[in-house]
Amino acid sequence: MHRFSFASLLLATSIFLAPASHAEDLKAVAASLDGYRFEFPCKDPMPENPKPGADGISARATADPATNDKFTDVKKFGGEAGKKYKVTLRVRGVVEPMMYKDGQQVGEYFYIGGAPNNATYNIYQLTVSSPAQHFFFNRQDKVGHKIFTIDYTATIEIEGGATLTLHGNGQNGKMITNFSKLVVPEVSPAPQPFNGQFIQLNVTDVVEMK
Repeated sequence: MHRFSFASLLLATSIFLAPASHAEDLKAVAASLDGYRFEFPCKDPMPENPKPGADGISARATADPATNDKFTDVKKFGGEAGKKYKVTLRVRGVVEPMMYKDGQQVGEYFYIGGAPNNATYNIYQLTVSSPAQHFFFNRQDKVGHKIFTIDYTATIEIEGGATLTLHGNGQNGKMITNFSKLVVPEVSPAPQPFNGQFIQLNVTDVVEMK
């Protein structure tokens, strides 16, 4: 008959639990990004029967050009300095289209580097200090009075301790309203439509790069 000591049982348990625990620890280094929301709410209440293609005044509109229809949040990424991590983001929201140039298109909506290529539509941007790079989330071939939902994943590299700058810029104090009353399932305020536009970032995976 085989006999197992309590110490042997603990060792065996730790072997099976360690990978999952390590994965959760790695996700924790990206906690500053997980759940972050870019929001452009409309100033006026959503009408019962919105006009298709309607634009509206941004609730972020001010008389000061330095703050008009724009915001910036600065956060610190976790992890160890000198180590790099691959971070997979799930990107969901209701947005209007925006064009970008001189960078790299990945998929339909994600854009790496480059610069905005229109002066009036909403910009959603994440900048990472190390390795230095910036990203846009609502890329389209052309702008127009349309609104659509996004739900995709994008993987980016971030060094431990890097500065994360999340920037939204509506550029002109207006936006294409959520005239279709679009809803992203399981993302607040679902099942109700958001009165305006938003993007929510959620971290789905973090891997330490060797």
